[in-house]
Amino acid sequence: MDTRNSRHARSLARGAIKPVIIAIIAVVAGLAAVSWFLIIKPHQDAMNADSGGHPSTPVSISQQQAAAPPVNVEAMSLNELLNEARNAMNQQRVIAPAGNNAFEFYLKVLQKQPGNPVASDALRETFPFAASNVEQVINQRQFDEADREINLLAKVDPTNYTLTILRSKLDAQRKTLDQEQQKQLDQQRQTELATQKAAADKAAADKALADKAAADKVAQQQAALAAQQKSRQAEEAQKSTSAPAGNEVASSANISAGGSETRDAIPISTIRPRYPANALRNNQEGWVDVQYTVNVDGSVSNIQVVSAEPRHVFDNAAIDALRRAKFSPAMRGGAAIASQQQKRIEFKLNNTQ
Repeated sequence: MDTRNSRHARSLARGAIKPVIIAIIAVVAGLAAVSWFLIIKPHQDAMNADSGGHPSTPVSISQQQAAAPPVNVEAMSLNELLNEARNAMNQQRVIAPAGNNAFEFYLKVLQKQPGNPVASDALRETFPFAASNVEQVINQRQFDEADREINLLAKVDPTNYTLTILRSKLDAQRKTLDQEQQKQLDQQRQTELATQKAAADKAAADKALADKAAADKVAQQQAALAAQQKSRQAEEAQKSTSAPAGNEVASSANISAGGSETRDAIPISTIRPRYPANALRNNQEGWVDVQYTVNVDGSVSNIQVVSAEPRHVFDNAAIDALRRAKFSPAMRGGAAIASQQQKRIEFKLNNTQ
């Protein structure tokens, strides 16, 4: 019996609460309607009376700069400031340009009369539209102007979370711009490096071609010189084959005169030095006087340079030519003996042709 009574009491209590909630909601709605008709709507009507403009209308630069700023804002009265603010709102100069916008006029009103309801309501109502304008300025990467407008918004509502979002977007855009500029610099640097590398590669290729051409020219000159030397050696060999008859006559004359052969060493091969490549490349000519010993077997030893012109250019070529030469040794009383001789070996460019 007691349980049924307690349940009935709770049911009656819940039924009593519902009318109270409904009454509270009705009071809040009534207050909101009164505020709309008595405060917000009159202010909107005042702002739109001249041209029917609205803060949500897109703002263009030409509209923001349509009117010249007042000469002396500090000396203006409250009504004059409010009138300038209404004109700025009608011309969509909500927060820009600097010194000639509705936000600054309303803030000046609050400086002269803190808590002015018209200025306070207007700033609170237009805050979202001004924030949207700041976002457009950030997207256009007008960073200094965005800083100015954010600082102006902070004077109206410094704790508004929208300011944090706007500052974050501003920092992000600045970082993006820095990255883009750095990327452009990197691309320019890579282009310059590629150009320098291409120029260096071309210079190296040109040098390689020039070196190869010079080497080919030297090789051709050396080949021509070798062919000429070979041809002359063949001519000398052919001449030497016809010389024994005369030598035999001279030998028989010597033998018949003295009863035994006596003569100096005689070369049996042509002494043909190889023209040095450096001298050939530099078009140099000269001669070398050499002193040497012809051994009893016809070989040459003890080769010494007596003098040369120019010095140290053709010396090695002359010594090498004598080392390769073959002689018939000197004869005394019919016997071969070692003997010394001296000879000038000439180096002429016309002999290499």
